[in-house]
Amino acid sequence: MSDVVEPGFVRVRLDLAYDGKDFSGWAKQTGRRTVQGEIEDALRTVTRSRRTYDLTVAGRTDAGVHARGQVAHVDLPAEVWAEHADKLLRRMAGRMAPDVRIRRIAEAPAGFNARFSALWRRYAYRVADRPGGVDPLIRGHVLWHDRPLGVDVMNEAAARMTGEHDFAAYCKKREGATTIRTLQKLSWVRDEASGVMTATVQADAFCHNMVRALIGAALFVGDGRRPAAWPAEVLAARVRDPGVHVVRPHGLTLEEVAYPADELLAARAVESRNVRTLPGGGCC
Repeated sequence: MSDVVEPGFVRVRLDLAYDGKDFSGWAKQTGRRTVQGEIEDALRTVTRSRRTYDLTVAGRTDAGVHARGQVAHVDLPAEVWAEHADKLLRRMAGRMAPDVRIRRIAEAPAGFNARFSALWRRYAYRVADRPGGVDPLIRGHVLWHDRPLGVDVMNEAAARMTGEHDFAAYCKKREGATTIRTLQKLSWVRDEASGVMTATVQADAFCHNMVRALIGAALFVGDGRRPAAWPAEVLAARVRDPGVHVVRPHGLTLEEVAYPADELLAARAVESRNVRTLPGGGCC
């Protein structure tokens, strides 16, 4: 996954959105419908190419998770890009199913890497707690919680979680991967008209299941089953707690990925690859 584009190729940035309901996540899998597979197949078809051009994404989403502001890149032969650039967006729209859409296709600036150049990713998780359930028109994007939730106590718990920490207690561990992350924002707001509560979760990066586990802990605080201090106590323990419930994926949407100024893209990609440590602790 190089930040240097091979001679004769052009790096292209894609900004896209999708409804995750009928996808088995982002990453392509044999025999399963995935976002990556859908886009790569369409790209191969509309450019009349014999080979598949692999996409690199800002953040791999799990099965059922949605995206409004996902970002990916692909390296295309210069002659393919020159021939199709002006018509590629419209032709891709005509080829793909309506639950995935590319909003913008453009040549990426030098040093751009959709994954490693990113400064942060921002997710939203939506929950409704009204006794009658979720509005049927938004049920595919909102989790119903069958107990009343308190926004204030959830925000009290959230305030103890931000900053750089080892989030091993909230992540599905992957061999050789660090679980140290900087959680920049975690907050809840209720829309009084609809009753829907939205959590904003922003970090420099996320490990597997991290957002949905954080939400699960918050819901137990919000409905009174756990005290406000409990999520931070779990975090400090650095081990998976069986009391932390990973909530269902359909309430989660990747809203935005941010990047630095063009001249800082390459440096950011190098920095993101560094092994992270905490003061007085190990790497992960």
